[in-house]
Amino acid sequence: MSETVALVTGTSSGIGLHTAVGLARKGLRVVATMRDTGKAEALLDEATAQGVDLIVRKLDLTDLDGARQCLDTVAADVGPIGVLVNNAGQATVGTLEQLDQAALQQQLDVNFLGPAALTRHLLPSMRATGAGRIVSVTSNGAVHGEPFLDAYCASKFAVEGLMQSLAPVAARFGVTVSVVEPASVLTSILVNLDTQALSDSDGPYSKLLGRFFDTASASMAQGQAAQAAADVVIEAATTDTPRFRWQTSDTATELAALSLADLDGSRVFDAMTKWLD
Repeated sequence: MSETVALVTGTSSGIGLHTAVGLARKGLRVVATMRDTGKAEALLDEATAQGVDLIVRKLDLTDLDGARQCLDTVAADVGPIGVLVNNAGQATVGTLEQLDQAALQQQLDVNFLGPAALTRHLLPSMRATGAGRIVSVTSNGAVHGEPFLDAYCASKFAVEGLMQSLAPVAARFGVTVSVVEPASVLTSILVNLDTQALSDSDGPYSKLLGRFFDTASASMAQGQAAQAAADVVIEAATTDTPRFRWQTSDTATELAALSLADLDGSRVFDAMTKWLD
């Protein structure tokens, strides 16, 4: 895959940053995209430290026309995109009653509709060449719901449903579709949360929300390093033995198994209830 062009979204930090650099180390021509290219310093510093070159481009998943134009420009300037890593994402905190329509739409735009649009835009060229990889970074929250992450989990569930449905069809044309499910990762996601719900400090959910944050913060503090999670994304994007679903840690595997074998939903319900105790 030495001549393959790979485009990675959400590369200013965390999993996306390490995925972009790691793919470049494996010999791919990497286009690292982010919403604000002014935040590329950490990425470029890591690329320099690892002795690789990257191309940085602006891509905002809430601007679908601009995102598609980015893909077309990359194809024209660099070459056909053979690997797409849908990594960019955002998390909104709040139980459904606390979320307005705009918050729900934002989650779908960034976490579901954006990756869907990029994937759809690249499928014709991948299908024509009979090769390609689509790797979407989802979450353990893509296979089981989590308290106060209603909109986030819904958007990640949607990505997994879309990609699992697409995978066998795309495979007939030589295109591999996969998802990668991290559990807690040492990233800035809790810092970057859309905290609309937090303004309701005296509301009926305030105590439960506080318990959620205590649990989530403790989990994040013990989380997996972003580099380790990125290593699995890189493997999914380059392996000679691809599969649809990948977890990035033992914890992620346990959480996925909890839900995927939970026929009546009681195991997940009981486990998530303990988050609020």
